[in-house]
Amino acid sequence: MKAQALRDTSTMGYMAAKKHLEINAEHQIMIALKAKVDADKNDKSIKDLIVLLYETALLSSGFSLEDPQNHASRIHRMIKLGLGVDDEPATEDADSDMPPLEEDAPAEDEDKARMEEVD
Repeated sequence: MKAQALRDTSTMGYMAAKKHLEINAEHQIMIALKAKVDADKNDKSIKDLIVLLYETALLSSGFSLEDPQNHASRIHRMIKLGLGVDDEPATEDADSDMPPLEEDAPAEDEDKARMEEVD
């Protein structure tokens, strides 16, 4: 308490909370992770899930992360994986198969003719 009042940080390490992580081996998440690790130990997405699970436990317990930017990028990778989105950004070549936009608006008669064609 004296160190807090005098802002002496040399003894703060003694008063810091210790981190304990208890794992329930019978939980569905742990069973699924174990099966995936047994299937492929080098799967990057499984490693990301395990670290993400640990960091989430830290956050929910009130601790802070050492590298929050890394945590955020891991979450983004998992979201992309869950949605089936590629990591490569879309390019303008992907839009090249689209028909060109019409510059002039068609007249009313042409609009009616097009509507009849659709029906």
